[in-house]
Amino acid sequence: MTAAAIGTTTTRRYRWLSRNLTLSIGAGLLGMFVMMALLAPWIAPYDPILQNGEIRLTAPSWAHPFGTDNFGRDILSRVIWGARIDLQIAVIGVVFPFFIGTLVGTIAGFFGGIVDIVFMRLVDIILAFPFLVLMLAIIAILGPGLTSFYIAMALVGWVSYARLIRAQMLVIKNSDYAVAATSLGFSRSRIMFRHLLPNAIAGSIVFSMSDAVLVLLNGAAISYLGLGIQPPVAEWGVMVAEGQAFITTAWWITLFPGLSIVTLAFGFSLLGDGLGELLGVKE
Repeated sequence: MTAAAIGTTTTRRYRWLSRNLTLSIGAGLLGMFVMMALLAPWIAPYDPILQNGEIRLTAPSWAHPFGTDNFGRDILSRVIWGARIDLQIAVIGVVFPFFIGTLVGTIAGFFGGIVDIVFMRLVDIILAFPFLVLMLAIIAILGPGLTSFYIAMALVGWVSYARLIRAQMLVIKNSDYAVAATSLGFSRSRIMFRHLLPNAIAGSIVFSMSDAVLVLLNGAAISYLGLGIQPPVAEWGVMVAEGQAFITTAWWITLFPGLSIVTLAFGFSLLGDGLGELLGVKE
């Protein structure tokens, strides 16, 4: 490749990054946390659950850049390892509602009639209850833990995706290419999932990034209330809860995991905005 061609390619990449700055920053922040999670065993300076009473509540220093907690555990190591759990919460907590809601919305919007009425009345029933209260009730029945949280998210979180997909399907199911596919004798499943759904799903993909922020914050809140991840596992919501009793004397216990939650949520939010611009999805 000539120098001119390399220069042209570099210029194009720079222009693309400039036009999609929001997307680039969001992807960069998420990439940072993903790398942190993947490399946790090698970059964490200490064992995240190792207790040492001799250094409990130590302020940030060269030996412990984020300080230590009331059990003498290194905060930096716990923040690094906590990225694994919180990324898992944000991703899995969105994936199951996304697929369930997409399937329900596609079927309801395509078939309409009694099918649409039944599914939408179910959506109305779920929306009649406050989101967090309904989640807490489900987790209280199933018992504390991450599995209960995922089940609760799957049972409650799918309704938003169902409404988005249904609205799009109602618009495009009578489009020219849908009518043409029907005229060619394609099956209903092929028309729904190969012709209509790819044109209806962009809005849900963008929404899933914003939903990941909500899931992340809900996961932290559930852990804060003692219904999510159980100590001594390193998880940012748990760390914030553990440090609240020392907020005036050992502020670093809550500050660094709290900043991690905010930064990861900010990354998902920027990525969602960037994808919206890239895919041409209007709010």
